[in-house]
Amino acid sequence: MFACIGRGRGVISLTALLASFLLLSHAAHAQTAAQLLGGPHGIVKSANGELLEGIMVQLIAQKNAIRTTVYSNADGRYEFPKLEPGTYTLRIARPREFHPFVREKLEINGPAELADITLLRVTNAALLPALPEIAAQMTGSEWLLSLSGTGEEKRLLTVNCNWCHSYQQIFRNHYDEHGWTQIINRMTKGAGSPLINMNPRGRFNDEDTAKLVKWLATVRGPDSRDPPFVTLPRPQGRQTRVIITEYELPRLELATHDVWGDSKGNIWYSPHRSSYIGQLDPRTGAVKEYRVPPVDAGVLPGTHWIYVDKNDIVWGSENWAHSIWRFDPKTEDFTRVRWNVPEPVNSPMGGNYALDPDGFIWRARGKSVAKIGALTGDTILRFPLKKFTGTYGSAVSKDGRYFGGGAWPRDGIVVADTQTGEVFEPDCSANCGPARGEFDPQGNYWSGGRGGMLVKFDIAKKRLFEYPLPTPYASMYSAQADKNGEIWAGEMHSGRYLRFNPKTEQFTEYVLPEPYGIDRETWIDNSTDPVTVWYVDHDGWIVRIQPLE
Repeated sequence: MFACIGRGRGVISLTALLASFLLLSHAAHAQTAAQLLGGPHGIVKSANGELLEGIMVQLIAQKNAIRTTVYSNADGRYEFPKLEPGTYTLRIARPREFHPFVREKLEINGPAELADITLLRVTNAALLPALPEIAAQMTGSEWLLSLSGTGEEKRLLTVNCNWCHSYQQIFRNHYDEHGWTQIINRMTKGAGSPLINMNPRGRFNDEDTAKLVKWLATVRGPDSRDPPFVTLPRPQGRQTRVIITEYELPRLELATHDVWGDSKGNIWYSPHRSSYIGQLDPRTGAVKEYRVPPVDAGVLPGTHWIYVDKNDIVWGSENWAHSIWRFDPKTEDFTRVRWNVPEPVNSPMGGNYALDPDGFIWRARGKSVAKIGALTGDTILRFPLKKFTGTYGSAVSKDGRYFGGGAWPRDGIVVADTQTGEVFEPDCSANCGPARGEFDPQGNYWSGGRGGMLVKFDIAKKRLFEYPLPTPYASMYSAQADKNGEIWAGEMHSGRYLRFNPKTEQFTEYVLPEPYGIDRETWIDNSTDPVTVWYVDHDGWIVRIQPLE
């Protein structure tokens, strides 16, 4: 049974009175594309007068550090949304081939015409010089495009080392073969990211481990130098029709994992290694944190999966402590149920979960898809699996008829018809690695592939379709469908966020202001037009993507 275990302790960064007023005047749900414009605007050009497209122009509010980024179009013009009057810093995010541009203490009050931004090129060469300030702006995909080595060597990295941290964290280090052997041993044999419980067998065999070690010692050895950098193209056309807002969270080293929205417009997030969960009010940037009651001695705290149900009750899973908790924001009470899993504590307890329309929890584990009582933890119904042990992701269709999940680390997915009991376990291509996903309005299941493949299970045809990402060396962790049937997913390591139209099979990639994003889950606000997309980055900030078309 669930047991009540205490009241959360909240910390509010702005006054409750202001937050309450803004909750009552919640206008974000009425958003249209036209309402997102009407703020400061201007032109970006080069020193020789060339109008520049795809430059990321950013305003940072001095009041709350909220970062708002817009993109210059083919005429070099950019336009911000209406912003709160105040003092801002104007800068170019990731100028890369240009020298940095910053204008401090800029007073913003209404739709002002800003002075032209003139950028000076670092070089006219095709490749960028290996300067530290340029290296810091490179995405993981660009690092791999720039480093020497074969496709096989780089593929070993991208299919085995792509879901816990950025490639930059790897490539800023320099070790010999012995050093890289020690690192890879810990990374591949640690039972999940805590590196506490070690497994005798790693993610890949000794031969592939030796190949990866040799390559890393060659390109990131003690005497190796940064290469001249290959860069991906700047945004063009539709890619520039977007506004991206970033909210930094109040503490470092949160290892934020999941994000979900409630009916009041607040965004909830789960730190993977912290005893707290958080709620962001995007209208003010205020963050309120709640203390999750302590876990047992010797067990790591941290929330993995987070979900807000139709009654605004927040659900979360404790991956290391093997529990599911439920939080009521009105009473600030947590309740917790122990999860019966075979893994030892401090090892991952098996992926993510889903709530159906009737409030039951679903998961695929132990060679079966199971329906579980949310308030008891008792298994109510099982559908046996023949091929896969379980799934990492879990999703239930809107009508509650279908369960779906990616079978990572295996290459396949599981879809179960909860009415007929029929279970489908199709394979996908080698190293496609479907992980987390959701159902679209037509009932098709979509999953983000960790090997760089968007995977669809067509519910009518009962077969898989695969769509490779357009950017090399990119990966995914999850995929979400919006109300229109378009698919959204973060491209880990490419510094881009994808939008896929299944009708035209066309990708749109929005370039992010930060050079990398570790996006493990997305929440889509379908009440806006166009939809609004949210994700939380592993390094501690929440991102809002507002397409203008």
